[in-house]
Amino acid sequence: MSTIAKPHAPEPRSWCLDGREVDLLHYIYGRPDIKELRGNPQKVLAAIDDYHSNHNMLMNIGPVKGAHITGLIAEHKPSTMIELGGYIGYSAILFGDAVRANGGKQFYTLEKNPEMAAVANQLVELAGLRDVVHILIGSSDELLVELVRERREIDQIEMLFIDHWQELYLPDLWLLEEMGVLAQDRTLLIADNVIMPGAPQYLEWVKGSPEQKRAMVAKLNPGSLKPNPNLIYETEVPMFESDWGKDGLAITKVVGEVKG
Repeated sequence: MSTIAKPHAPEPRSWCLDGREVDLLHYIYGRPDIKELRGNPQKVLAAIDDYHSNHNMLMNIGPVKGAHITGLIAEHKPSTMIELGGYIGYSAILFGDAVRANGGKQFYTLEKNPEMAAVANQLVELAGLRDVVHILIGSSDELLVELVRERREIDQIEMLFIDHWQELYLPDLWLLEEMGVLAQDRTLLIADNVIMPGAPQYLEWVKGSPEQKRAMVAKLNPGSLKPNPNLIYETEVPMFESDWGKDGLAITKVVGEVKG
């Protein structure tokens, strides 16, 4: 007697993973102006924004916060940028285009959900960014180790956009600290959704003194991870209004390291 295999897909949420992301693809490729979208990142983004505004809301960075981050890309001009959590590829298109426009070469998107990665790949291809944007499927921690230690494609983080699950923000930062890829006066970390739904432990860490962070390590028990509480960060949290409500970006610079 045959049995039905247990589903492995994540449970649908009221705001995502309920079919709207695949529906977006049908909407985009069914548009009468589809030829005008090909190879035009800004028109692809505008079409996604139109779907968000008129059909189903999407968990994208959106044009307001997105413009703030593209300004940072223009200022810092990273050769390589990484994002944790790609969803349907909106930020990969927006930031990948900005990286390319400012002389950069690569934008890595690390996305755990293969269905979302498939949607993102189609939209990145449509936008003409295949030469810049690379979408890797898997858990963020495993892929970071792969990029840094196994493939040796990353020796220093220039710019990192953190936008996956908030409970992973701090463990993944600890992993990067352990691997020694956060560089003084070079690395810029940008974390979304730190106010809503919130990432309080991440904020406490990037705002804390070395002494405060040592106390956090003792309290939180990082397991096999080896955080570096001696790194000194400088963090600001500008606030933004979005369709989802008021939220902030944590923008963090690595400014030094104490001895000991």
